[in-house]
Amino acid sequence: MKPINVTTFKDKWNAYKHDPKSLIMFLLVCLAAFITLAALAFVIVYILIMGIPNLTPELFAWEYNSDNVSLMPALINPLYMTALSLLFAVPIGIFSAVYLNEYAKRGNKLVGIVRITTETLSGIPSIVYGLFGSLFFVRSLHLDLSLLSGALTLSIMILPLIMRSTEEALIAVPDSYREGSFGLGAGKLRTVFRIVLPSAVPGILSGIILGIGRIVGESAALIYTAGTVAKVATSVLDSTRTLSVHMYVISGEGLYIDQAYATAVILLVVVIIINGLSSLVAKKIGGENNNG
Repeated sequence: MKPINVTTFKDKWNAYKHDPKSLIMFLLVCLAAFITLAALAFVIVYILIMGIPNLTPELFAWEYNSDNVSLMPALINPLYMTALSLLFAVPIGIFSAVYLNEYAKRGNKLVGIVRITTETLSGIPSIVYGLFGSLFFVRSLHLDLSLLSGALTLSIMILPLIMRSTEEALIAVPDSYREGSFGLGAGKLRTVFRIVLPSAVPGILSGIILGIGRIVGESAALIYTAGTVAKVATSVLDSTRTLSVHMYVISGEGLYIDQAYATAVILLVVVIIINGLSSLVAKKIGGENNNG
């Protein structure tokens, strides 16, 4: 017996034959998807082919020098940079989105200005953030080229992303959840923190994951704020470099192109691992909230 409400490829093809415009749009979508996947596969395969043969034990030495061109300090520093940047950006971004969506009045001009500003900040090139961080954090606040200066600059960069994703996640929470909570006698604050925010956690974590990806892959802003010193940071005021900056520096010198490709492989693996772990955490938290 043929399943009900199941469209086969033959049925779709017959429908497309009667509507050439839909067929053209379908082919264009398939072509765009193929080009995107092909470009992504080409970049990944090319990096792996060029980088894997150049992975040597010397690249993982604890201390960097001109002989081993070790990436180990640059492999550890992104963890500090990511944690410190999220420490600044996540609370501010989430609470700002909560205010804009839950407390601010509808049609408030201030809310409109904040949203326009957020959208504008999202489109500013990272080199501009680096220049701002260099002038403000490094020179005006006398933090010098340091882990703290870089983290503060990156926190400003990812703040619009976290704000926007959190706001969209809060908007997606049905109003019936809020109405039910108010009907049971809960106040505004309790409703937001016990009902709305837990329901929006998967969307909020998605924004944080995207922010982590930008932090790990950023180089232009960090060159002007965190510096390029190849050592593990022991203090937030130490100058340091991340993997992306390390790859940029050694490739720019023109003497360590093979090591730069090997660094690119490690950076690719690190990004995949971080995004994978973050996605698992998001799914687990989202599943617990749904079950609760």
